[in-house]
Amino acid sequence: MSKELPPPVPRLTVITLGVSDIRASIAFYDALGFARRLKATGEAVAFYDTGGPVLALYPWDLLAADAKLPDDPRPSTFRGTTLAWNCRTREEVDAVLAFALGKGAAPLKAAHETDYGGYSGYFADPDGHTWEVVVAPGIEVGEDRRVHLAE
Repeated sequence: MSKELPPPVPRLTVITLGVSDIRASIAFYDALGFARRLKATGEAVAFYDTGGPVLALYPWDLLAADAKLPDDPRPSTFRGTTLAWNCRTREEVDAVLAFALGKGAAPLKAAHETDYGGYSGYFADPDGHTWEVVVAPGIEVGEDRRVHLAE
């Protein structure tokens, strides 16, 4: 008689972004200050410590092939995904947006008051991946850089 396995524990461990120019993307994320790990991978793939899930950069065409998706035509608009950089204060949101723009990010939406009592703005990385920089009620960033959600 076989034992029934317990259900798996849900977890998000890696976010992989398909990028057009791996060197330029590595330079951009290095400039933002994320700590690159496993540098032995060279320019085949880049892994960054984010304080939570790992951020991976991988050539777009290879990522599409790996997922058995077409590389052409490549979507040129919003893909239904954003990455978030949660902050502790509104001033930190402004500082992060200015910092990212100074490192080559493209501005998408200036920081503004949100309808849920937060404050956020958006930028795009060199491949158009959308980042929200935000402070939101009920979401705190701890000293460990991890997001802690209110009960």
